[in-house]
Amino acid sequence: MSVKIIVDSACDLTPEEGKELNIQIIPLRYMLGDKEYLDGVTISNTEFYKIITTQDVFPKTSQITPFQYEQAFEDGLKECDEVLCMTMSSGVSGCYQSACLAQSEFDEKVMVFNSQHFCFSYTVLVKYAVMLRDQGLNVKEIYDKLTEALQKVRIIAVFDTLEYLKKGGRLSAGASIIGNVLGIKPIITISEGKVKVIKTVRGIKKGMISMDEYLDEEGEIDFDMPIVSGYTGVAPDQLNEFMEKYGNRHFEGHELPVEVVGTTVGSYAGPDAFAIGYFVK
Repeated sequence: MSVKIIVDSACDLTPEEGKELNIQIIPLRYMLGDKEYLDGVTISNTEFYKIITTQDVFPKTSQITPFQYEQAFEDGLKECDEVLCMTMSSGVSGCYQSACLAQSEFDEKVMVFNSQHFCFSYTVLVKYAVMLRDQGLNVKEIYDKLTEALQKVRIIAVFDTLEYLKKGGRLSAGASIIGNVLGIKPIITISEGKVKVIKTVRGIKKGMISMDEYLDEEGEIDFDMPIVSGYTGVAPDQLNEFMEKYGNRHFEGHELPVEVVGTTVGSYAGPDAFAIGYFVK
């Protein structure tokens, strides 16, 4: 049974990568000021960071509609026998609900999987689904394997600034000012479908130490599964520094793909954050 995999752009894969993986990526729409963009299509992630760092704007995102999903499912079933739709966490977006509404018009040939993640932990889940599809599994088998994998997927990120958490209404202006003056860096993961601050530290060096500790504490990395690293902004300076200092301890002999974090997390992280998504054994 052939399976068409459909995802949303919060998985932080580019349209080119989507073609290479033979998946359909439905782009999210968002407004920056008075201009509307299609995520990854009419604006790249790098261009997005150039805008938010030079203009006083914050993105307003629209969820994918049931009608868009219905069209994607119809097209997918013309191409393949079954469809697996993966969405970003229902805890941060209504895309899962939209996909479920669309799925109700179809039979068991279409299944909708709530990834409970976004950014790079969503990325590696999508890549894992592609691995399973390429092994010849049907849609139900892929869905079940993904459900099991949720217990093993991890993401860790270090934010360099609190300014964009303030802009997004996730932090008071006063706390943001004090935090930036003190050099506070939040250490972020995703838990139960939402962003969770593990701890806050002073200075990027301590942020890197915290990421190093997290990688140790969470268990051995499974290099037979997808893994991805990446950054926000226009240059991977912080990520490169972390890899130079700690990379050999965790990834020796393994090359990590590097992506630019998309708008879902990037809106709140701002530039110079870095993250790693992976599975533990």
